[in-house]
Amino acid sequence: MNHSKYRAYPSFEFSQRTWPAKRITKAPYWCSVDLRDGNQALEVPMDLEQKLDFFKFLTKVGFTEIEIGFPAASDTEYIFTRSLIDGNIIPDGVVIQVLTQARDHIMEKTFEALNGVKKAVVHLYNSTSTLQRDVVFNKNKDEIKELAVYGAKRIKELAEKYGRERFIFEYSPESFTGTEMDYALEVVNAVLDIWQPDEEHKAIINLPSTVEMTTPNIYADQIEFICANIKYRENVIISLHAHNDRGCAVAASELGILAGADRIEGTLFGNGERTGNADILTIAMNMYSQGIDMGLDFSDVDEIISVYENSTDMKVHERHPYAGSLVFTAFSGSHQDAIKKGMARLGNNYDKWEIPYLPIDPTDLGRSYEAIIRINSQSGKGGVSYILEKNYGVVMPKPMQQEFGSIATRASDMGHKELSHSEIFELFNESYINLESPVSLISYSEKANGDSSVTAKVLIDETEKTIEGEGNGLISAFCNAIAKALNISFDIKNYSEHSLDYGSKSRAITYIHICDENGKDYFGAGVSSSISKSSLKAVVSAVNRKL
Repeated sequence: MNHSKYRAYPSFEFSQRTWPAKRITKAPYWCSVDLRDGNQALEVPMDLEQKLDFFKFLTKVGFTEIEIGFPAASDTEYIFTRSLIDGNIIPDGVVIQVLTQARDHIMEKTFEALNGVKKAVVHLYNSTSTLQRDVVFNKNKDEIKELAVYGAKRIKELAEKYGRERFIFEYSPESFTGTEMDYALEVVNAVLDIWQPDEEHKAIINLPSTVEMTTPNIYADQIEFICANIKYRENVIISLHAHNDRGCAVAASELGILAGADRIEGTLFGNGERTGNADILTIAMNMYSQGIDMGLDFSDVDEIISVYENSTDMKVHERHPYAGSLVFTAFSGSHQDAIKKGMARLGNNYDKWEIPYLPIDPTDLGRSYEAIIRINSQSGKGGVSYILEKNYGVVMPKPMQQEFGSIATRASDMGHKELSHSEIFELFNESYINLESPVSLISYSEKANGDSSVTAKVLIDETEKTIEGEGNGLISAFCNAIAKALNISFDIKNYSEHSLDYGSKSRAITYIHICDENGKDYFGAGVSSSISKSSLKAVVSAVNRKL
């Protein structure tokens, strides 16, 4: 690898920058370019039916500006435009946007495709970068600017022919980030001088990082430079169209908003040419997580994923921000424990969402809490105890959580797999509940006269025996009886019980923590419709784990 064949991006600093001290406080105008940028980037572009379905879905989630394509580029694009207009499919309040080059026959066919539209943005572009001027067009600065000016004049003329009130003008100096900033400003102002935007006829100036070439802060400086020096600023909507060649399109867009941009063009999940466009879902959800109304409805993210994947034949990555299947999932034991404690403290009635490792509430996107904590060999006590409590009503004492967390982790590690909720519950049952070998309880009777005395029938190594014991309560008397019969010694370290919500609500579960003469701990659990019986079964389970 020879890094010396590359050169650093030309230095650009806007010394009057103010954007670093600003904060995003409201959502920009959103323009989806899924049906143009996103579609042209597919190995197999969408057919007409897919495009119509995708358009309807974009309006459903709240997009009011949608770039639908390049009508002069192909019959499919032209027919799609006409289908939307002739079929009266465009909802009131939704503006479609089309792309055109500054070439006569292309501009004429573009307006022909838009004939009768209620409202449309006509997006004119030509490349202004040093590299494109030299390599692609072999034109100097004046010639490139004249091309932009000619396109602006022709669009204005065609708009008058088809009904000026129907059209909004947009201009992009394509490859803006590869253009000298003073020259980009010169071209943009020349176009605006033709359009003469006013309060009733505002123009859109789109400043694309057609190829992302440097860090987001430089892009922000460039945006603020244009915003500070552009003509007709109060009647110009500054739009951004960031690509993701450096993986920074979201950051660049956010800093661009701080720098004065009013509008964002992007796609769902960042689909677009090369490494893609700015991901509108991520940018919008970033704002939402800061308490800002994003103006879009992403409350059913799984439906968005389904429509996107069926339309594009692409997949949303498991770690995609907000939408990925694993982004709200914790496998790490320490993360699971923190989430469990956070959920317990938050409760059901809360003012502000504050959960460790979960910047937003997964239910806002239509995701369930069941997916938050999953168990594999990296997990710990917090995760398994959360799953058992939330799904099966099992509330283990803390010392027991630690031991069972290790049991579950070992099972996952040995099986080289994630454990499902049912597998975790089955493992808990097998490890602790109503264990019957080598000792099992057949029956018992208690006599209480101050202290308690217990007579019980038990099976020890498949031999039935009657055991007796006394103590200051039922459990104490039974422990003394079983310890004597087995010739062992142990003390009860902890006892707890509660009703079991999972299954029959009349059942109780008891947890017993015993400690033998060597200081070693053993846990057991018993389940029964009788609290007394569940307690004795828990003792037997703990003793069996010792034996």
